[in-house]
Amino acid sequence: MKPSSLHLFQPGTDPAAPPLLLLHGTGGNERDLLPLARTLSPGSAILSPRGDVSEHGAHRFFARLSEGVFDPAEVTARTHALADFIAAASAHYFIELARLTAIGFSNGANIAATLLLLRPASLSAAVLLRPMIVLDQPAAPNSLAGKRVLLLNGDADPMVPLDHPPRLAALLRAGGADATQQFLPASHQLTAADFSAAKSWLAR
Repeated sequence: MKPSSLHLFQPGTDPAAPPLLLLHGTGGNERDLLPLARTLSPGSAILSPRGDVSEHGAHRFFARLSEGVFDPAEVTARTHALADFIAAASAHYFIELARLTAIGFSNGANIAATLLLLRPASLSAAVLLRPMIVLDQPAAPNSLAGKRVLLLNGDADPMVPLDHPPRLAALLRAGGADATQQFLPASHQLTAADFSAAKSWLAR
């Protein structure tokens, strides 16, 4: 774990609750998703890193060349760096990777998806809030067997093409993931329906 990696860790209070990896959206920080996490799973331990890429001062987990356009090599490198951080932090804080569930929003959801595609051992499950495809490649066969993924997108989101969420779900299912994809009546911002859907999915 690099000392320069800005992150927040909060121990759990319920041993039965899965540890959560929080991955914020563009311009956010390590505290942005704490209220959501405490709503979804109050007793969970929390690991929340800050994205270390700056877009005109806004924190991100990987760069974009323009809206919806990415450099696959840069995304891949940033994904592996985050996976290495997760591995080191899990050893330092005694987090069970076999139970670690990502909660990612927008850019954070996208890097959670690339973690599943490139470094599947990093996560047990993931809630992807407003994800899109940034690496258009299927997961390796059986690499995601036994892993659950929830994809929640808005049906009026100007930032995410409508074909991306079902295509991303298919890329994850290629690796054996149990992927549930759902459109909600929303734009890019989260709504109460996201909280409700994510909470019920996590409780299963």
